Amino acid sequence: MTTSPPDVAPAAPRDAPSATTLFVAFGGLMASLAAGYGVLFTIVDDYRDDYGISETAIGVVIGIGFVAGFLSQVLIAPLADRGHARRVVLFGVAVNVIGLLLMGFSSTLVPILVGRFISGVGIGAAVPAARRIVILADPNHLGQNLGRLLAADVFGFALGPAISALLVGPFGIPAPFIVVAIATACLLPFVARVQVAESTVPPKRRLAVDLLAIRPVAGAVVFGAAVFVMIGSFDALWAVVHRDLGTNEWIANLGITLFALPLIVLGPPGGRLSQVHGPFRIAALGLTLGAVFMAAYGLLPTGTWIFGIAMVHAIADGITVSSSGVAVGMVVPEERQAGAQGVLGAAQALSAGIMAVVTAALYDNFGRTTAYLVCASIMLMFVAAGAWLARSAWSLTRPLHVDPALT
Repeated sequence: MTTSPPDVAPAAPRDAPSATTLFVAFGGLMASLAAGYGVLFTIVDDYRDDYGISETAIGVVIGIGFVAGFLSQVLIAPLADRGHARRVVLFGVAVNVIGLLLMGFSSTLVPILVGRFISGVGIGAAVPAARRIVILADPNHLGQNLGRLLAADVFGFALGPAISALLVGPFGIPAPFIVVAIATACLLPFVARVQVAESTVPPKRRLAVDLLAIRPVAGAVVFGAAVFVMIGSFDALWAVVHRDLGTNEWIANLGITLFALPLIVLGPPGGRLSQVHGPFRIAALGLTLGAVFMAAYGLLPTGTWIFGIAMVHAIADGITVSSSGVAVGMVVPEERQAGAQGVLGAAQALSAGIMAVVTAALYDNFGRTTAYLVCASIMLMFVAAGAWLARSAWSLTRPLHVDPALT
């Protein structure tokens, strides 16, 4: 690794998009993509009750989307680094809309599975490409801008259940999917008008996994995976733990919404904090605190205590959770941003999927304390590995120029 600038970098457009344009086009896009996930997660019980789809099959529906997203982020997202960033975003959005409509209008398992897979492909392609555009449009404020994307993503996911609650009863299962699909499609003209800094010299490698040979990149990806180890475990256990502890249902339901609020509010300043003080240091701090909170969930005596600690946890996550994406954005060359963000997203999807299954099995067989303590231990191991890999960039506070020969 060297601090010399790359020989050839993509030229910025003459009229760089304003912060408002970026937020409307890509913040709105991230929110709408996440809203589709949010709708699906609250529709699955209707699939079971109205269409007779088993709980096991519903699990496959959820899981196949993560598999599709993983494959898309590894195989399709790197095309955005080869002069096709805007087209990859538009392709991903269009494909996601088709998947949403297929999930909405289907009443049997196979077409629902196909729709979910198609939607996962679209999201896996669009999100890394959108991050690339936002990073290169304003590299001096990439932390704040990625924090805004995170806030929009969380807001969209939280909005999905509300859309379902309002529309399914009076209009049926297709209604929320149609509304989200239309909202997503309406953003396409805004995205199409954004001037994009496209690469004139594409990277030598079609896929982006070679970037993991750069140790700070690998460290950032490990930190990002640790975040989703936590998320996969948290999501898998929250509802069942509160039910088994006899917590009032309104507390359990309100907790998810309230947990999302700090992520929405604190995402942009948290991203800015990561860039100013160093994303690797902020990531390590946030994940260490997160491991402490996860361990506490296994030891606290009541659901009310868990709820209270979760609100503090949400604030800590809101400040720090965008740091791994900021770190990736700061340690890869401009012409590899989409591929790098795709590798990060793929690692996160894989971590969340595996840990959701592992944590649920631990809870079923060994109880709450073991499940949460194992999660906390794995998080701390990831923190140690990420810190060791990223040691050469530990104090980094500005984008690092990477020799193109290494990529």
